Amino acid sequence: MLAKMVGWFLLGLVRVLTGSQARWHGCPPKAEQRIYFANHQSHADLVMIWAALPKELRNVTRAIAARDYWTKTPFKKWLTSAVFNVIYVSRERTAEEDPLEPLIAALAKGDSIILFPEGTRGHLEEPQAFKAGLFNLASKFPNVVLVPAWINNVQHVLPKGEVVPVPVLCSVTFGSPMRVEDGEDRRDFLVRARQAVIALRDV
Repeated sequence: MLAKMVGWFLLGLVRVLTGSQARWHGCPPKAEQRIYFANHQSHADLVMIWAALPKELRNVTRAIAARDYWTKTPFKKWLTSAVFNVIYVSRERTAEEDPLEPLIAALAKGDSIILFPEGTRGHLEEPQAFKAGLFNLASKFPNVVLVPAWINNVQHVLPKGEVVPVPVLCSVTFGSPMRVEDGEDRRDFLVRARQAVIALRDV
């Protein structure tokens, strides 16, 4: 009950601070299994794209969060697990653990996921090069719909290193679905996926 109340509070707070505009430019909100992939410039990205989804999609969509950062304190762990139901991943690949394993398990269960293919927050106007995870997941789950998204201005709400958010009008623009084409190699797909995200910046 507490987690649900905190979720509603945060949803309202995000909408007050950002306006939380969702622009469905290339596809409508639809109850189908999806991988939403977006640019990443702030810790607020997770909350922003979660808040932009309609309630029926929020309930079946899980964001990805770095385990080393979001489990540092009991409160962060509770917030991300109980309120947002995130999927924790390790940022470093080891012989013992493949970072994609929790995402594969979530997709196999039927969840939709929110992925930031850069792997870490960037500081530039354009996203950094996408890492291989998006391609590997898309190849393993070809029937899951890939939806690019551009999160605009959220880096000004909670810049890197800051803890107090400030009101700034923000939006999330969702683009046209895409997929790995027959015979398309990893590098070409990741470049195309990154360009699909960037193309939404000026929509």
